[in-house]
Amino acid sequence: MASPIDKTNREAMQNAFNALEEKLDADVFVYYGGLNDGIESRVRKIIEDICNDGKKHDKLCVILTTTGGGLSPVKRMVNIFRNFYSEVDYIVPDYAYSAGTVMCCSGDKIYMDYYSVLGPIDPQVRNKDGNFVAALGYLDKINELIAKAQNNTLTNAEFIILKDFDLAELRAYEQARDLAVDLLVEWLPKYKFKTWKFHKSSNTPVTLEEKQIRANEIAQNLSDNKEWKSHGRPISREELGKLKLKIDNLEDIPEAYKAISEYNELMRDYIGKYSMKQFIQTRRFL
Repeated sequence: MASPIDKTNREAMQNAFNALEEKLDADVFVYYGGLNDGIESRVRKIIEDICNDGKKHDKLCVILTTTGGGLSPVKRMVNIFRNFYSEVDYIVPDYAYSAGTVMCCSGDKIYMDYYSVLGPIDPQVRNKDGNFVAALGYLDKINELIAKAQNNTLTNAEFIILKDFDLAELRAYEQARDLAVDLLVEWLPKYKFKTWKFHKSSNTPVTLEEKQIRANEIAQNLSDNKEWKSHGRPISREELGKLKLKIDNLEDIPEAYKAISEYNELMRDYIGKYSMKQFIQTRRFL
């Protein structure tokens, strides 16, 4: 039996969520935690549930807070959202790193405030020990060692590291990097750029090829580990704008922004109180 305190907290969360859904005039899906393999089957059931309750909207707002994870669950979750909704917007009240950034780039809109950040698209891949590691860091180190070998400056210790590195593991890192780029090149033109019809400077029509070129430039920039230095490097909306990735300001929708801020603060308190590593909420699931 749930304690009275737990009941009170749940009611507060649900009330804040209901206010949020009303202000956004959309179905809302809150996701906090890692994007780990297997979560997509749970997400499928949760989304199907709200789509069958008679209150479904055409638009889904995903409030996302994540340090990242794998690209396979991201791709399948995006497929789920797009199967049921004609518009999917992402709201980042705090952070969405790595695979979370890739997921955001599948949205029609990405909303951030001055505090929000995305990150480099540096997917996490399981190594031979079963631990998740950032793919780009490993690739950069291997490329550095290869360059040293070509210049005859490789130390004995570095030679041992390079010799013992698993080529299959290295290939998995390369594939994860390439998949992240491929997903942005697929999703940005299809969703984020769908309203980009004309060039501002010339008023000439924007072609699909031009959208794909722009998407590839953004993807290459976001996957440049030499530029960002760190898997967890926070990238602000201003920096994203310089990469020509348009971000919508949460401050421009003041009533919804207030509801999002109030909900997010309550959610963080709730998660902290119960030491939750993962949290999902919809109007039918908490």
